[in-house]
Amino acid sequence: MPDTVVPTHSAQHHADALNARAKTFALVTVAMAFIMDLLDTTIVNIAIPSIQADLGASYSTIQWLIAGYALTFAVLLITGGRMGDVFGYKKVFMYGVAGFTVASLLCGLAWNSEVLIIARLIQGAMAALMVPQVMSVMQILFKPHERGKVMGTFGAMAGIAATLGPVVGGILIHFNIGGLQWRPIFLINVPVGIVSLIMATRYLPDGKSPHPLKLDIIGTILVVIAMSLLVFPLIEGRDLGWPLWIFLLMAAAIPFLFVFGKWQVIKDRRDHSPLIVPALLKTRTFVTGLIINITFEAAMLGFFLPFTLIMQVGLGYEIIKAALAGIPTAIGISVTMAVFSQKLIPKLGRYALTLGTVLMALGLGVLYFTIHHSGLDTNPFELIPGLLLVGAGMAMIMSPIFAVVLTDVDSKHAGSASGVLNAVQQLGGAIGVALIGVVFFGQLTAHAATSFDSVAPGIRTQLSALHLPAAEQDQIIDGARACYADRSTQKDNSATPASCKQFTPNPAEHANLTPQQAAAQKQIGTILTTNLKQANTNNFIHGFRSAVTFELVILAIVFGLSFLLPRHIRPEAYEQAG
Repeated sequence: MPDTVVPTHSAQHHADALNARAKTFALVTVAMAFIMDLLDTTIVNIAIPSIQADLGASYSTIQWLIAGYALTFAVLLITGGRMGDVFGYKKVFMYGVAGFTVASLLCGLAWNSEVLIIARLIQGAMAALMVPQVMSVMQILFKPHERGKVMGTFGAMAGIAATLGPVVGGILIHFNIGGLQWRPIFLINVPVGIVSLIMATRYLPDGKSPHPLKLDIIGTILVVIAMSLLVFPLIEGRDLGWPLWIFLLMAAAIPFLFVFGKWQVIKDRRDHSPLIVPALLKTRTFVTGLIINITFEAAMLGFFLPFTLIMQVGLGYEIIKAALAGIPTAIGISVTMAVFSQKLIPKLGRYALTLGTVLMALGLGVLYFTIHHSGLDTNPFELIPGLLLVGAGMAMIMSPIFAVVLTDVDSKHAGSASGVLNAVQQLGGAIGVALIGVVFFGQLTAHAATSFDSVAPGIRTQLSALHLPAAEQDQIIDGARACYADRSTQKDNSATPASCKQFTPNPAEHANLTPQQAAAQKQIGTILTTNLKQANTNNFIHGFRSAVTFELVILAIVFGLSFLLPRHIRPEAYEQAG
C-alpha cells in the first residue's frame, strides 16, 4: 500500500488497525450475509409445489417470488454500494442485514401470496444494501496481493451456494420442522442474520470512503420504473390473457430507458456520480460484455425453474429426491473452478466463454433426451452426466466473464464497471425467469389437451377390460379430459375445478354402493390416476423441451457474442473484476 495519509474518518484507517484475528472474523461476518443472499436467489425453486399447495399460489406468483427478488436487488445494487461509500460500509451493511432478517421473518410468516411477494421484494432491496458492502469490506481489509485468494474463495462460494440453494431448501422442507412445511427456508435466515449483526457490531471497521460519490436518486427511480414496466408484463401477461395494455407497458419502458441514459450524461457532467459512467458505453467490448452477462444470467437462473418443476411435478420426485438430484450441478461448477480457474481459464481468455456455452448446451441436450427417453422411469443417476456438463459450462462462463469484459475498460472506471456488471447480472436473472415462465408455463397450458389425448386410447382399452359400455367410457374420458385441461389452466392451484368434482369421492354416495360397484369405482379411479400422471409427465416433458430450446437460443447468442470480446485477458483485469 502506498505511503499516503489515510483520513481518520475513512474505513481504511479503521481496517488498518485490525489484527489478523479480527480481520478473519470480519470476513466471516460478511461471508454469512453473502451466503444468505446467494441461497435465497435459488432456494425458492424447490419449494414451489409446497407453496402452491399451502397458499394456492399461481405460476405468476412463483415467478414473482424468484424474479421479484432479483429485480429489486438489481435496480438498487449500485445505489446500495454508493450508500456504503457515503454513510459508512458497516452502518449500511447492518441496516441491510437487519432489513433482510425482518423480511425473511415476514416471508416465513406470510399468510397469503401477496404478503410473500412483498416480503421477497423487500428482501431483494435489503440485499442491495447488504451485498455491495461485502466487496467493499474485503477491499479495505486486504491488500491488493492478498485479495486474489479471498476473491477466488468467494467466487467459488457464489457458484456452489447458488446451486445448493434447492438442496438446502429440499432438506428443510423434507424434515418439515415444526410442521412449518416450506417456511423454514426463509426462517433459517433469522438466526443467521442476528448472529451476523452481532458480529458486525464487534468486528467490522467503522468509517466510509474518503472520497465518496454522490447518490443518484433520480437515476435509481428511472431505472426502477423502466425495469418494472418490462418485467411486470412478462410475468402477468399469460394469466391476464395478453391484453393490449400489457404490450403498451413493455413499450413504455423504452422512453424511460432513453431518459435514464440522458440523465446519466447530465449527472456525470454535474458531479461525476452517475449510476453508469457514460464513457463505459463507448467501450465496445464492455457493451458486448453487458449483453453477454445479462443474456447468460437469464439462461442460468432461467434453467433452475423448469428443471425443478419437471423433477417434482413432471416426474413426481419426492422433495428430498429432487433436491439431491441437483447436486451434480454444484459439483460441476466447483470442480471446474477448482481445477481450471487459476491457470487454464485465464489462458483461454474469451474462448473459455465460448467453450462454456458449448458444454452447457450439450448438458441441456443430454438432460432433455434422458428425460424424454425414460419419462416417468427417469432415475436421478441418469441425470448426472447432463447436470455435470451444465455445471462445468456455467463455471467456464462465470469464472472469467468479469475479467474478460473489463480488459478494455480504463482502470479508473473499473469499480463503476464492475458494479454495473453485477447489477446487470441480477437483472438478467429476473428477466430470464420472466421469459422462461412465458415459454414453459405457456406450453404447459397449450399442450395440455394433446398430452391427455396421448393417454386417452390407453384409458379406453383399460375401461373396456372392465366391460363398461362405450357410452359410459366416453363420459368418463370426456370428464377426465375436461378436468385435466382445467387443472392445467387454473390460477389457484389449491382450488378444485368444477369439472374435477365428479372425481372427488363422496362418502355418502360411496356408502350406498354394492361391494362390486365400489370395487369397479376403485379400479376406474386407479386407471385415471395412473394415466393422468403419465399425461402430466408428457406435458411437462414437452414444456421442458420448449424451455431447453429457449435456453439453447440464449446460449447461441452468448456463443456468437463471445467472439467480439478481447481474445486475451490482462492479468490486472482479474484484480479489477474483484
